[in-house]
Amino acid sequence: MAENGTYKAKILLVDDDPALSRLFQYSLTKEGYNCLTAPNAKDGFLTAKEFRPDVIISDIMMPFISGFEFRKMVLEDADLKKIPFIFLTSKSAEDDILEGYDLGIADYVIKTAGPRVVVAKVNALIASLDKEREKAMSELHQAADQLKVKVVPETTPVIPGFEIKQFHRDFGGAPGGDFIDYFQLNANTTALILGDVMGKKWGAWYFAVAYAGYIRSAIRVHLQNSNVFSSKELLEGINLSIYNDAKISEVFATLSIILIDHENKVLKYSGAGDLPLFYRSGATGVTTEIVSNGLLLGFAPEGNFSEHTLNAMPGDAFILITDGVIESRNSEGIPLGEKGLERLLNFMPDGIHPSDYIKDELIRFTGDKFEDDVSIIAIRS
Repeated sequence: MAENGTYKAKILLVDDDPALSRLFQYSLTKEGYNCLTAPNAKDGFLTAKEFRPDVIISDIMMPFISGFEFRKMVLEDADLKKIPFIFLTSKSAEDDILEGYDLGIADYVIKTAGPRVVVAKVNALIASLDKEREKAMSELHQAADQLKVKVVPETTPVIPGFEIKQFHRDFGGAPGGDFIDYFQLNANTTALILGDVMGKKWGAWYFAVAYAGYIRSAIRVHLQNSNVFSSKELLEGINLSIYNDAKISEVFATLSIILIDHENKVLKYSGAGDLPLFYRSGATGVTTEIVSNGLLLGFAPEGNFSEHTLNAMPGDAFILITDGVIESRNSEGIPLGEKGLERLLNFMPDGIHPSDYIKDELIRFTGDKFEDDVSIIAIRS
């Protein structure tokens, strides 16, 4: 019950009774859960923000902040309010039980019932959540298939002298806000596009479709009016189109653009509010971050975009990512971070493509459970 593949469901237990906490933690850990404890509501709230548990179990009678007040704190937090909540208490009065259910809890457990009952309740709750999630994901994928709209292509372009691969994983299996696209600008130039609409799941996916359409339109206009290909100019045109459209201008996104000159082995990179381009030297194996400094897409008519020109040498790697990569957490709730990705790339063995390597390392690091869309475009020369 506790494990889904290599992922252990995370439980947060908040109780001021240390002996009881140790007993329940032992039972839940033995069942296969990753269980943390907190001695009071304040510490419990801070732990929940960092740990992001799948289920919160809380005592009601605690000093300073009661379990009821703790539940209200959780409900007022956008990141925590949807986490299933179980009250653990010695109180069995009808009014107390009803007050708990009025606060939208998933279940109530009387302490005297013992740890086996707590484990059984958690098992049942996790199983129910898995079924609901599977049903919701199935419905979302059916809707996406019916719309016949894709914001991530199934294949990558073939460019002489370069090997391009991508990795994309939806958030929780639901269509999300990341989008990828590739354009053949002329016989010698290919554009790579990576974007991330702010938000999660279905709403972000809806706007990702609109952004992808704007990008395609802006590129067509650019092709008609210029024979000089510049990632900065391309980004400026896309940004202005989005800023001037009232229906979409208040929905912000990050965007990364790389133009590859096939013949001269030159890359031009620009970004709007994006994460750095990770460059790993084939000669030294050292990874550096190239920062774009541009504003979020559509935030202002002038995005102050820059353009970096990079000469690709044999064995060099260039990696674009969305924030889901660096925000990925391990079983202890620790995020990978930009420096963590940089360290991974520094230790990347020869002969493996960066996209495959990062994908495998992310799955290992997270236990194959991601908290956001994850998208990577990796270029190897």
